[in-house]
Amino acid sequence: MEGIVYKSTGNEFLVKTHSKNTYKCKLKGKFRTKEIKTTNPISVGDKVKINIENSEQNEAVIYEIIKRKNYIVRKSVNLSKESHIIASNVDCCFLFVTPSNPETTTIFIDRLLVSTKSFEIPTIILFNKIDNYNYDDENKVKLLNKIYSNIGYKCIKISSLRKTNLKKVQEIMLGKVSIFIGHSGVGKSTLLKSLSPDLSIKIGDISKQNKQGQHTTTFSQMYDLDFGAKIIDSPGIKGFGLFDIEQTEIKMYFPEFLNFSENCKFNNCLHIDEPECAIKNSIKNGKISISRYRSYLNLLQSKNKKYRSNDF
Repeated sequence: MEGIVYKSTGNEFLVKTHSKNTYKCKLKGKFRTKEIKTTNPISVGDKVKINIENSEQNEAVIYEIIKRKNYIVRKSVNLSKESHIIASNVDCCFLFVTPSNPETTTIFIDRLLVSTKSFEIPTIILFNKIDNYNYDDENKVKLLNKIYSNIGYKCIKISSLRKTNLKKVQEIMLGKVSIFIGHSGVGKSTLLKSLSPDLSIKIGDISKQNKQGQHTTTFSQMYDLDFGAKIIDSPGIKGFGLFDIEQTEIKMYFPEFLNFSENCKFNNCLHIDEPECAIKNSIKNGKISISRYRSYLNLLQSKNKKYRSNDF
């Protein structure tokens, strides 16, 4: 019997079958002993095969993962493993960005965009809480909107409180498995509640001390929404590391680089300190955002400590 993992709490998984039955599942013993490089061998969104062990208690065992079409991964805080899978088999990613309370940095944005682009997962940037912006917030979002819309990313300004542009979000989500990603406190669960008011989810407050959210979402969980969409609500993420991307491949996931890199003197130019680098010239001419280039250097630095991110 096949199903989809709707919730993972570490050792237990909630799986929903094609017949809409849900089962509390554990991993088959032999399955658990396999060498897996992630802290979580199974993630929300995985398609799995199960054997029912107790039909009265709706208990089953997962014995196989069906090959994933993609996944979103971050560096794990568990140093004994390399990564943690946030979600699998995603059709669309919504990245929540707030200019303050809490602030979403361009480095965080760009790291996520590189990760999703490497798996060809369409990503939409949601500038949330526009009803709460001050003058500085509006200017910051105006600049970010220009940077990312100019390189091909769809950007939408939303407000769950005022219902601003929620219809646009619904239209994109229709018929897809989407995921909400962002820091704690950016309004992921609040938007989810606005899109589907009957959902039973917790909505937290912002900590006055550090202006971060209160982690109301502890584990990733998938929900069936009443307008014909599936959504994975993920826990707030403080940082976003890359995994399984070679240093020389990073530049491929900055789409604006492709327009100019063919004019570099060297075919293998990393756009750091090589002579006649078209990318660095484009930055000086204002054709490439300096914040994007700094994120690129930051990503290189995470792969090789000798690269500096303060050259510009």
